[in-house]
Amino acid sequence: MSARRDEDFTGYVRARLAWLRRVAYLLCQDWQQADDLVQTAITSLYVHWRRASAMESTDGYARTILVRAFLSERRGGWARRVTLAGQRRADVQCIAQVRSHAGRFRQLAGLPPRQRATLVLRFYCDLNVDQAARVLGCSAGTVKSQTAKALASMRRALEPAFGAGPVGVEQRGNGAGARGAIARSAKVIGHG
Repeated sequence: MSARRDEDFTGYVRARLAWLRRVAYLLCQDWQQADDLVQTAITSLYVHWRRASAMESTDGYARTILVRAFLSERRGGWARRVTLAGQRRADVQCIAQVRSHAGRFRQLAGLPPRQRATLVLRFYCDLNVDQAARVLGCSAGTVKSQTAKALASMRRALEPAFGAGPVGVEQRGNGAGARGAIARSAKVIGHG
């Protein structure tokens, strides 16, 4: 029974590891931190594998663990006190694409952790408000307000790229401003 459990878990992780890394990267904006975050998440997933594998959506369970691990890590003083010097490791196949969208990633990275997590859940993971609220462990109203604040910050940051004045639909072209920028950036690194 234990061998079968380990085999099922290993198969799941092999199949979904790249996806987990992309979500983690969008949350923390650093491949090494993303790998650490994924390791924390899959360790916790292994401990709770019996429950997770019985769930309707094992991906949803894993995503919830990942996002909560990210938020928990950001609440502690460690994330604010420690920054590692040196080069960051990035996937060779993604580096050129990430550089071409560096401005959008910088804007996403500049958001507070809960706002960043909300945007990643809503627009990269394509969760609705209620689903994102369950993952974040908060109310739907909090998800809506965090989304609105994050999108407003992204819009303000992106406005100079679209000219002076308010950003209108006709100025944005394809996509929906900050929301479209996040979605397009997410697709660049492999989702969509």
